[in-house]
Amino acid sequence: MQFPESWLRSFCNPDLTTQQLADLLTMAGLEVEELDPVAPPFTGVVVGHVLEVAKHPDADRLNVCKVDAGTGAVLQIVCGAPNVRPGIKVPCATVGAELPPGADGKVFKIKLGKLRGVESQGMLCSARELGISEEASGLHILADDAPVGVNIREHLKLDDTLFTLKLTPNLAHCLSVAGIAREVSALTGAPLTLPAIEPVKPAIDATVPVKVEASDLCGRFAGRVIRGVNPQAKTPDWMVERLARCGQRSVSPLVDISNYVMFELGQPSHVFDLDKVKGGITVRWAREGESLKLLNGNTVALDGQVGVIADDAQVESLAGVMGGDATAVGDDTRNVYLESAFWWPKAIAGRARRYNFSTDASHRFERGVDPAPTVAYLERITQLILDICGGEAGPVDDQIVRQAERQPVTLRLSRAQRVIGMPVSREEVETVFTRLGLAFTASAVEGDVHLTVTPPSWRFDIQIEEDLIEEAVRVIGFDKLPKRAPKAPVVSEVRPEAQRSLYALRRAVAARGYQEAITFSFVEARWEADFAGNADPIKVLNPIAAPLAVMRSTLVGSLVEVLRTNLARKAERVRLFEVGRVFRRDASVVDSDQTVGGFNQPVKVAGLAYGPAEALQWGVPSRNVDFFDVKGDVEALLAPRQARFEAVEHPAFHPGRCARVWVDDRDVGVIGELHPKWRQSYDLPLAPVLFELDADVLAARVVPSFTSVPKMQSVFRDLALVVKDDVAHAALIEAITAAPTEGLVKGARLFDIYKPKTSVQGMADDERSLAVRVELRDDEQTLTDERIDGAMKAVLTALAASVGARVRG
Repeated sequence: MQFPESWLRSFCNPDLTTQQLADLLTMAGLEVEELDPVAPPFTGVVVGHVLEVAKHPDADRLNVCKVDAGTGAVLQIVCGAPNVRPGIKVPCATVGAELPPGADGKVFKIKLGKLRGVESQGMLCSARELGISEEASGLHILADDAPVGVNIREHLKLDDTLFTLKLTPNLAHCLSVAGIAREVSALTGAPLTLPAIEPVKPAIDATVPVKVEASDLCGRFAGRVIRGVNPQAKTPDWMVERLARCGQRSVSPLVDISNYVMFELGQPSHVFDLDKVKGGITVRWAREGESLKLLNGNTVALDGQVGVIADDAQVESLAGVMGGDATAVGDDTRNVYLESAFWWPKAIAGRARRYNFSTDASHRFERGVDPAPTVAYLERITQLILDICGGEAGPVDDQIVRQAERQPVTLRLSRAQRVIGMPVSREEVETVFTRLGLAFTASAVEGDVHLTVTPPSWRFDIQIEEDLIEEAVRVIGFDKLPKRAPKAPVVSEVRPEAQRSLYALRRAVAARGYQEAITFSFVEARWEADFAGNADPIKVLNPIAAPLAVMRSTLVGSLVEVLRTNLARKAERVRLFEVGRVFRRDASVVDSDQTVGGFNQPVKVAGLAYGPAEALQWGVPSRNVDFFDVKGDVEALLAPRQARFEAVEHPAFHPGRCARVWVDDRDVGVIGELHPKWRQSYDLPLAPVLFELDADVLAARVVPSFTSVPKMQSVFRDLALVVKDDVAHAALIEAITAAPTEGLVKGARLFDIYKPKTSVQGMADDERSLAVRVELRDDEQTLTDERIDGAMKAVLTALAASVGARVRG
């Protein structure tokens, strides 16, 4: 929320500097995000009165003006502004004045000079040249009663500061200047002076019949008719100025008055053109099939979850959010219906966001607007309309449908002292509650003091004891809290040696040449269908953008999108990884402190490699990354555990270049080359290779254990085997290591594959030759030829039985 300091001090003016006031608000929970001057520093600018205007003798677009700047002598100033004319009053920079820095950052000094041969003794200024507005179409014309010669900073009250507050949702009572002033008064004890509101005596009997059908939508509805208004009256300069400094532009007097009271007192209201209202007014929930054209020009479809104000013919307004275009006031408006209501926060919350916009009214109503002074605020708006636009007001029609109930909350003094961490007396707490306007009763219960507070109508946030404790300590002052060292011993938690943190895991992946990407957990529904085969993803109820509508069940789509972004920026070699949660339906998951019932949210580690396998260099020929490069990275991340890779089909990957990763008989992830149809669909010149693994498996590691160096030398034997083309490498190695050799086989490694291009004697067309080196060793004694031959015979027998292998002839 933004407002000028001068407006706040007109209600409550404590003996504090601007910075001290900002610090006070921040420490009280009303964070001051920015302090900005209304205008940048400049000097020597006064109110000038243009007496005469004549054409420049040598320039068609310049004028020679005679200006009275209060110096005692008439100044001659050359001016090129299109709106200069005799009789106006404008800011006049006299010789020696210093204007705000320009685009070059240098202060602009006014000197006596000549323009096209005519002497100029100053400069007439636009609002942009003074830094008070972006308007640069001409001179900044002042009011006719502006005193000539007065410093422009004093006349326009430019020595003011704009406060920008970052308010949390529980501080609805501070969404107005009066609400903040009430807080400042409570914090400092300075007197609070709010605008005096007197009831407007009705001059006519006109009313509009109102029926509130939905008590769960509207708790109180007040309105009145005002006839004979002048919508083309001029909004007073003081009101335009205050609205501008709150970030609100002037629209028309009727709209400006409504906005002004909203910023002043926190009560949004709406002004209807009475002549466009058909019959009576009904407050109800919308019906299916209804629609409404709003003031912003959008036409929205309505349903039973949205509240509306309707007449006998159509819907006229979106309750608590925005008025409709059909009954908007304009230059031809003569009679208006003024509405001020209390809408239940739950009935307004999220309704504006459904239609992808937000309004000042909905921002306040969905947090809670004080229902008690609804009529008083209506009287304030009425009086301003009568003062500025004229007219005659009818009686107030006030319908209280359902009161907002406030349940008493009890503060135990002993509990408050424990939570705050310092002794707090009963008198201090009672003083705080009195300043804040919290009515309370005190009682003694078992030697303790209990203060029971009935929250006032403007405090929607006081619901539990901790809320009262917070109110007490923030008014007493957080700076009063004693500085004590913690009494409990501070002991760091030692991570088990068999587990590494996600941070260490990230470093391990980065060490393989990958760069970390961080993306949203919500993704496009198309990605889920393409890369996970998920036709029913978990939908986001209120997406921040239309494409980001579902929760991801895989990280593949996010990495592919980041790859596309990099390729669009001419990257040739890309290595990416991401550590993040995925979201899947799982009925076995129950609600707990760390889980949501019905949804599994495991952490995954995914990586993507694209382009050349190695960075540009002279030592090795350039080639593109392939499946086995990334497979090596996965094996390195899992080491010293041995992973097993099993061919599998996956919706995201190439059918013949995809494998399931197994560790200790557990499915831990998948690795593969992107499917050709997705490479084409997502406009990728080459197919990237990706992997996605369970983070908990990668985070686990084998604790090193001592093993003595073998005393005996290993023996190696090479086998040339003929097997079917469909025999997997894992099956081949498993058959060798599982052979009954009394533990002599210590390992086996495939080192050659031979597939003849033409028919070869002894090999069928669907067969190939594999060369395997087998390592044998007995750690206790030297191997003899007999034991070696016996072990190799057992290996060959096991190979024949398991995979149908035979020795190549």
